[in-house]
This record gives sequence, C-alpha cells and structure tokens, in this order.
Amino acid sequence: MRIRPRSLLTLATATALALTVLTAPAQAAPAPPAAGRLWHEVDPRPTNEEVARELRRIAHQARGRVDVRSIGATNEGRPVWAARVGHGPVRIQYITQQHGDEPLGTPAAIEFLRTVGVGNTLWHKWLRSRVTVDLVVRANPDGHVRDWRYNYDPTADPEYGERGKGYDINRYHDPAVAPEDNPATEAGHIQRAYAGFRPHITMDYHMQGRYVDEDGREITASLLWPTHPGVAPAAVNAAKQVAVVAQRTIDLVGGNVSQYPGGDYEGIARNAYGLRGSASVLLELSATGPEFEQAQIRSAYAAMLAVAQTAADGSLRRVDPARADAIPPRGEPVGTEIAADRAD
Repeated sequence: MRIRPRSLLTLATATALALTVLTAPAQAAPAPPAAGRLWHEVDPRPTNEEVARELRRIAHQARGRVDVRSIGATNEGRPVWAARVGHGPVRIQYITQQHGDEPLGTPAAIEFLRTVGVGNTLWHKWLRSRVTVDLVVRANPDGHVRDWRYNYDPTADPEYGERGKGYDINRYHDPAVAPEDNPATEAGHIQRAYAGFRPHITMDYHMQGRYVDEDGREITASLLWPTHPGVAPAAVNAAKQVAVVAQRTIDLVGGNVSQYPGGDYEGIARNAYGLRGSASVLLELSATGPEFEQAQIRSAYAAMLAVAQTAADGSLRRVDPARADAIPPRGEPVGTEIAADRAD
C-alpha cells in the first residue's frame, strides 16, 4: 500500500519542533533563517563531473568557508571528493553513496554545504563556530557510473562483493585492517579521512527498498546505531541520541522512520566507527519512486542540519537514548522485486 508523504515543513520549523519535542537547547542559538530550507528541486543523480563542478562553485561562493579536496582516487582514477565547513569543537562526518546505486544522500550533502558554507547570517556564523563538518561526497564514483552497488575492480575475488566486478565498500571498514592493506580502495580512503578528522559523530547515508509499517503507511527511511558487541556503551548511547534527532526531524518533515534490521559485522561503517568511539549512525532512505525523490533528498538534508544544530547547541547530549529503542521496526516489503533486500 502506498501513501503519499505529507507536505514538507520548512527546515526552520522542523528543527524548532524537533528541539521542542526532544529537549530544550543547552545553549541559546540564533533562529535558522528561512533561507536555510531546501525548497528548490535538485538533480537527484548528478554526474561525477557535476558533483565536482558544484563543489568548486560552493567553495568559490563560500569565500574560504568551505574547503574542498580529494581524499584519494578510485581504481579508474576518479577523485573521491570531501569538503569541510566550520571550525567548531564538535566534529561531524557525513558519508554518502558508498553504494554507487544509492544516490540520494549525495545531493543532500551538496545542499548542506551550500547552506552552511555560503550563507553568512548570524545563525550560519554561530553554527560554523560550534561544529566542524567533514563530508565525503559520493564515496563510490566508479560504482555511480555503472549504477551498481560495488566499486570497480575487475581483479576482485571478494568475500563481500562480486568477482570480476568489485568490492562492497561498506564491508571493508574493519578497524583491524590498515588503509594501505584494504582491498576496497575507497574504503581505505574513508578510513584515512576518518583517522585524520577523528569525528565525534559519523552518519553514513544509504538507500533501501520499499516497506510499509504495521498500519500500511510507507516507510521513508530507516536508522540504526552500532550493534557490534565490542562497541562501548557510551558510543552506542551517543549514536542512539543522533538517531533520535534524525528520526524526529524526518518524521516532522513528512517522513515515516523505522529501525533498520542491520547486522553486527565489524566491517560495516556504522559498527567500525562505533568501535573507534564515534556516535556512528546508518541512515537508509527508501526508494519510494521518482516522484518522491525530492522529498527524500530534503529529508536527508533536514536530518544533516538538525544533527549539526543539536550538536552545536548542546541539546543532542540531553536526548534520552532510550527513545531510539522505541523507533518501530521496519515492516513488510512492497512488491516482489525487493524481496531480497540490500543490507547496509
């Protein structure tokens, strides 16, 4: 059963409501401007060249407030782009499109950079003074070109991936494996970026199939925190706090969030970076169809900003992590074509 999402609220309204519902801010912050909302349509699948062009444009318009760099090259020589904005003490890392055929987090990350880096109101200046956000924008450009899950490595004979095609990047973040020994090239680049930045919060943006909840309403996104038994309880609780903020924000902008049924393998990014001490969260946007892609991008963008704002004003630390356990489980699949679901 398919149910159309509700009309989207503005980002400012959604963030304010999320803060009201979750907890009072620990530190007063300027109100987000109306310009902080994402109201215009964006390309849901920009080419690698368009991503590079947009990042350069944002860096130019931001006048030094956004630093764009390559964190390494793919096996076909394409740059893996990262961008950093802010200079505050709380460090946040967003990663998009480890799986090449899961694109919608990438335009959300670009618009986040445009908003936070180019805008220069009191709110923008305040946010940048409180957080530093580093984004790996499209971790898998070779997979994007082929519209497949894996990176490109015709010599691959992987445990996770497909022989002769490539590696599933999101199985190769095991902290016990050094970046130079990592067979999944792009995963090694992310490992180095993580080690150099040491984020307090890491969010990894993916996509899943289509599901409905027990009331028949379509799920628009799913969340999960580290489930590996070796992750410290403090890191799990911090990740749950991030997940609650993301859930409340997405629900308030018209979404319907469930808990993702992921595994505990240490090579999955949300587990690997939880083992290294970060509040590490997976966010899976549902493939709800072309007509809802703009809404999905907006919800991903709203979650990025809400997590950054609550981390900046301190209210994130006051969220009850037990609220995450109340996020409902993901329901039944829609249609037979997704009976064998992707995993994070």
